Amino acid sequence: MDQVKTKHLTKIAFKTLGCKLNFTETEQIAKKFSFKRYKRVNPNEIADIYVFNTCSVTENADKKFKNLVSKVNKLNANAFIAVIGCYAQLKTIEISKINGVDLVLGAAEKFNLDLFIDKKNKEKFSKTYSCSIDSFKNFNSSFSDTNSSRTRSFLKIQDGCDYKCTYCTIPLARGQSRSDSIENVVKNVKKIVSKGIKEVVLTGINLGDFGNLHGKLKDKKSGLIDLLNELENIVDVERYRISSIEPNLLSNEIIKFMSRSRKFLPHFHIPLQSGSNAILRDMKRRYNSTFYFNLVSKIKKLIPNASIGVDVIVGFPTENYDKFLDTYNFLNNLDVSYFHVFKYSDRENTLSFKIVDKVSEKDKIIRSQVLRDLSLKKKSNFYKNNINKFHNILWESENKKGYIHGFTSNYIKVRRFWNPSLVNSIQKKYISRIDKDGYARID
Repeated sequence: MDQVKTKHLTKIAFKTLGCKLNFTETEQIAKKFSFKRYKRVNPNEIADIYVFNTCSVTENADKKFKNLVSKVNKLNANAFIAVIGCYAQLKTIEISKINGVDLVLGAAEKFNLDLFIDKKNKEKFSKTYSCSIDSFKNFNSSFSDTNSSRTRSFLKIQDGCDYKCTYCTIPLARGQSRSDSIENVVKNVKKIVSKGIKEVVLTGINLGDFGNLHGKLKDKKSGLIDLLNELENIVDVERYRISSIEPNLLSNEIIKFMSRSRKFLPHFHIPLQSGSNAILRDMKRRYNSTFYFNLVSKIKKLIPNASIGVDVIVGFPTENYDKFLDTYNFLNNLDVSYFHVFKYSDRENTLSFKIVDKVSEKDKIIRSQVLRDLSLKKKSNFYKNNINKFHNILWESENKKGYIHGFTSNYIKVRRFWNPSLVNSIQKKYISRIDKDGYARID
């Protein structure tokens, strides 16, 4: 009887592009689709409905989305295609004209996707629903917990951004900075760990701005440090990570808290974007290279084994070769563990879009590779400095070519031969070497 019912379920597939915040929102939206009517399938499979949660940060993200829509049209020409996310908010009409797209929802509407979708009545409603981002001030909680074998959950605690970086469209796509309440974050964490998940990753667009509204705390004791103190006291949680946090918002108080914490892991991801002070000014970033260098030094002094990741952009319009060398030399002398390197992309409605002089695509590719090579050296040195030591490792659920992978507290990727009994367990193990593929090994 159950097999007969399954045949009549509508197959729905979700594909997320971009950041971990998008990922958490996709999972939250997917939960609204009743399992009595829908069956979730892989986005590479044939489905009746495809939902794309889009990113707008780079031109590559736009191109990837369009290529995915084209592939879906080949898989199932009659499929219903819905598009949500940042790109959908910014380019609602443009996306609606793409062949095969049936529905485009903006930032406010995407959380009601289940109410909009009706694949049997394609032409009975408008294809686009998007309000002005200035009028969207709600905060929608979300976290990932749909896979019972997942070892970590990404929990959204903040959304939007009040900063005006000259290259960034995120404030236009997500609106002003706003946060969940501490009380609700605590409730969500308890829900997550009740499912057996070992690690909670706090995410947001401008995470350090948690609790602020228009640059000021909404209430006393409602800032990020207050939240961290509350979360530390939840008994059943084993590990927390903090995702990307702006350098000017990573306070001494937070660093000291992290150095003492029993649960918050020694792992920071701090956007830099450029090591040239001239470029930082052109980008309207809120710090200079000296501030950033001192911040990293402060972290390493208090937490010597901390992993520190860096975001960096190459090819900003005013970045000549000398200014790129400033970035290279700055990063080369910085005690960090790895970089995420992005090529600058022109985005409409940003100030940098109007700058006439542009860096060639060829130069952007070369500069990206130079920094990626440097990142590999930094990562290798960080890993080597952590061998011949004991580490707490959280093992993940996927069998990758006969190996099980895990992460140490300070974000070193470890692998050993596949053993299903280790999934979602934390083991204290001695890391003895780095293998030829760059993984830490315990065997």
